[in-house]
Amino acid sequence: MRTFRDTKIILTDHEPGMNSTSEELAQVIMARIGLLPRKKGSTDRMHNVLLELYERAKQSYRKKKPELAVMTVEDMGDFAGISRQTMYDYLGRWTEIGLIAKTSFINDGKVIIGYKLNGNTLEQAFQKSIAAVQDNLNTTQNLIRELQRSVKNEKIKEKQRINQVDKKDSSEIDDPDMLDSSQEPSIEA
Repeated sequence: MRTFRDTKIILTDHEPGMNSTSEELAQVIMARIGLLPRKKGSTDRMHNVLLELYERAKQSYRKKKPELAVMTVEDMGDFAGISRQTMYDYLGRWTEIGLIAKTSFINDGKVIIGYKLNGNTLEQAFQKSIAAVQDNLNTTQNLIRELQRSVKNEKIKEKQRINQVDKKDSSEIDDPDMLDSSQEPSIEA
């Protein structure tokens, strides 16, 4: 089961224009799955990272060299036009929905840590994102069912409690031993 931390996944309904370019489509896709920066005045080049990850994945697949698919955070920041530290802030959402995966590789005797698409193609990576969001929705649906059962059970218990109190009150009145002196029947001879 996939759990989302405290991250907000914001799905929007942006639509591409007629005869959209790959850049425009990449921007729309990033907006639709909530991966664009949310702060006003932030970079508007985040979609370049997605396009570059895709290009690197294609090269890696063609040349049978998996290390070619990996981008370092510094490279990602350069493509987006932001600092490495700011890019780290955005990467949480990217990995949270499963579009990219953290990986490491050895290059010239150095271990390099970076990120790659979570599949050989954009479509395969997006299928993993769909699965992550669907898992979240399925969990939410189960919680909703549990909430319904809980509300119903609480109402039933409350009715039972009220009925027991009512029965107790009515049985006290019907029991002559329970009457106080002011309620004792008068005996006239």
